[in-house]
Amino acid sequence: MSAPQHTGHVVVIGAGQAGHQTAASLRDRGHRGPLTLVGDEGVPPYERPPLSKAYLTGEADESQLRLRPETFYERHAITRLTGTAVTLDRTRHTVRLADGTLLDYDHLVLATGARPRTLPVPGGDLDGVHTLRTLRDADHLRAALTRARQVVVIGAGFIGLEFAAAARAQGHEVTVVEALPRPLARVASAPTAEHFTRLHEEHGVRLLFGQGITALHDDGTGHVAAVELADGRRLDTDLVLAGVGVTPCTELAEAAGLAVDGGIVTDARLLTGDPRISAVGDCALFPHPRATAPLRIESVQNAVDHARLVADRLTGTTRPYDDLPWFWSRQYTTTLQIAGLGHTHDTELTLSGDTPGSFSTLLFHDDNLIAVESVNRPADHMAARRLLAADIPLTPAEAATPGFTLRAHLKTHTAPRVPAPL
Repeated sequence: MSAPQHTGHVVVIGAGQAGHQTAASLRDRGHRGPLTLVGDEGVPPYERPPLSKAYLTGEADESQLRLRPETFYERHAITRLTGTAVTLDRTRHTVRLADGTLLDYDHLVLATGARPRTLPVPGGDLDGVHTLRTLRDADHLRAALTRARQVVVIGAGFIGLEFAAAARAQGHEVTVVEALPRPLARVASAPTAEHFTRLHEEHGVRLLFGQGITALHDDGTGHVAAVELADGRRLDTDLVLAGVGVTPCTELAEAAGLAVDGGIVTDARLLTGDPRISAVGDCALFPHPRATAPLRIESVQNAVDHARLVADRLTGTTRPYDDLPWFWSRQYTTTLQIAGLGHTHDTELTLSGDTPGSFSTLLFHDDNLIAVESVNRPADHMAARRLLAADIPLTPAEAATPGFTLRAHLKTHTAPRVPAPL
């Protein structure tokens, strides 16, 4: 990119993990020009993962969620604005906020994130029906949990199961309803899903799989009182969490004529079709060498690594995005860590851990390791990340060898070579 853009005004729309990291990384990499970070929540950038875990249960407060203290933005000359971007003029290189503020940019970074899907059934907008994405959502849920007794969670993905664990830990009756035949169906293999099914059942959670919902019913005052299932059953409830996924926030980009296809379309450098506009994080649809088609990833790792790559590019270092995806979830005292993308796997192999409930499931495609799911095995997870990032080969036959460990395999293939004697 040309030198003027290194010192020009960079505007970042979205102050979540990706937006914050973009601004922070730009300063870290020496960007000297004006830098504006626009968020619509009115609070400093914060971590989202604890919202469904420690924050929800009261183990963490708001100050512990903040990515940086207020003074960080002042020290690094990052202008923080609260507002919603409503118009993007690519010809004039301006963004207009809802309050009329007009921002000129030399480069624009769209970190607009995603919003939770709501329940598309009658009663989906009743009081007592919640989503969980923002600090405000979590505050509403914390308050609602103090009054609720029976909780129904719609969706058995990460958010749904994490919330179910938090609610059950507080003594609530919890039922999870999932349309697919198992939990974590879009993100984890069958062996891992089976483990988390047992885990929640052991903690007293009722799990209903292969079951859709047709309506939510109120108590006569506008508050949810029951969930009606596709088979006609009704589940009494005081509180419903809709954990049915998210929709990327692409309206600003689409209205400005940028390509959108289930996400803001970018190239491998995270540039949109406009060389002055990048997209990062949950809103971006991008090519990846480990995927057969462009994909959109919702994770802290992806948000942070996207941001760093764009900051590198805007300060003079360009490369394609190929960082290894990884994910994690904590439910009760169990931690799931996933390295790689296992959607296309055709072979599974499970390595038992040293303690009950600990294991790693290795996922292969055409005899090549593509992902590892580790449950309470952090050392396996770290070894898997290094193996996959370095493309160190591993076949199912090798992994099935008695005594095999990921760490030993990594050590064998990364040990320094000893020069042959002269």
